[in-house]
Amino acid sequence: MLDFTILVNHFDMYWEGLKITIIASLIALIASFIIGAIVAVMRITPIALLRWFGTVYVEFFRNIPLVIIAFFFYIGTPALGIKFSGLEAGAIALSIYTSAFIAEAIRSGILSVSKGQMEAARSSGLTYIQTMRLIILPQAIKIVIPPIGNQFINLVKNSSILALIAGTDLMYQADLISAKTYVVFDVYIFVALFYLVLTVPLSLGVGYLEKRLANSY
Repeated sequence: MLDFTILVNHFDMYWEGLKITIIASLIALIASFIIGAIVAVMRITPIALLRWFGTVYVEFFRNIPLVIIAFFFYIGTPALGIKFSGLEAGAIALSIYTSAFIAEAIRSGILSVSKGQMEAARSSGLTYIQTMRLIILPQAIKIVIPPIGNQFINLVKNSSILALIAGTDLMYQADLISAKTYVVFDVYIFVALFYLVLTVPLSLGVGYLEKRLANSY
């Protein structure tokens, strides 16, 4: 049986960790979406240099561990005179790492939009950026909402990386509680339940959007 006195006696620590996890996840969610959209456009632009940069960005950050990115911004950047807190370093790492996957999802959505729409928009006088912003991207994002939603769920779970860089998130607080109580199993089961509180609604929302989009075609 779970010892619920641990949850009751240390609820303030769990709550503090939950708030930090939510803050970091929201910041990274917004930033990763914006960065991912920009990189996705770079990957298909006619400008070779931008296309090369987008490809390198995606392949590099998608194929290295998240923890390395987090440690770079928390431990590495102070050597360059730039210091981030655990929360800031974690949010930046989550944003960069997740944006690489979102960029690929959006790129696939862009490629699924008929090329004729781009040609028609350009012939009507719109610039490449205007065409992307007003016509292509809205359609592409609608198509890839489910995979993007799944990446957001992964982002919330990956936010546990903050524990390794003193980000004071749920996992970090659990480590402190476990050290104080000498209890491991119960402490981390409660952490898992808090993560479920965050991820289950997201998962249900993604499933609902998938059904709505399937019915709209």
